[in-house]
Amino acid sequence: MTLAPLLNASIAIQLHAFAAIAAFALGLMQFARRKGTFSHRTFGWIWVMLMLIVAISSFWIHDIKLWGIWSPIHILSVVTLVNLPLAVWMARKHNVRAHRYWMLGIFVGALVIAGIFTFVPGRIMHGVIFGG
Repeated sequence: MTLAPLLNASIAIQLHAFAAIAAFALGLMQFARRKGTFSHRTFGWIWVMLMLIVAISSFWIHDIKLWGIWSPIHILSVVTLVNLPLAVWMARKHNVRAHRYWMLGIFVGALVIAGIFTFVPGRIMHGVIFGG
């Protein structure tokens, strides 16, 4: 394992990766913690901000170009930017079930599934974990 591929990447990629890693760890913590508390709300807002950084920073990453400079991951970024306010709105309306559904969906789609694809050979995170 070496951080060299990530540290040699553009600032946008570094910001994107570190925010995604932090959001993943904080998200796991949030799922394990008691819900509805002040700390849950506080850490939830931090998680939302991290996810905004992840989604917005992706628009400056163009390693995979399928439609001009864009790729399917950019669709996921738009979906994330739409779903984050919906998830927060559901919490503000005290619709816990919908809030849980949207937050879990964002976590799984934008962090877990998208994150798995970062470990494909030739991608930066593959180089971080497996070297080379």
